[in-house]
Amino acid sequence: MDLSQEEWTEQLNKDDNAVILDVRTPEEVEEGYIPNATHVDIYLGQGFIDEIEKLDKTKNYYVYCRSGNRSGQACAILNSIGIENAFNLEGGFMSWEGETTN
Repeated sequence: MDLSQEEWTEQLNKDDNAVILDVRTPEEVEEGYIPNATHVDIYLGQGFIDEIEKLDKTKNYYVYCRSGNRSGQACAILNSIGIENAFNLEGGFMSWEGETTN
């Protein structure tokens, strides 16, 4: 499910069962990331699927990439392995106005 920056942040802040998932490359992560994010690079292909298979399927995942495209794909993959609640950050990190860590 795609959420605007405002919706994503508002919902995340109210969610006690939230996990932030960053699906960008390590090089992109070095430029900064949203605090407390778990990083799994979607470009790992099968490695990405292997890593997300280990995730707790009862959690709600707030997923982002640079622009919102890869995270949209990641949400579809999360859904396909039985994670029902995956929320894509529209506009991705390049539109993010919240807190970041370097």
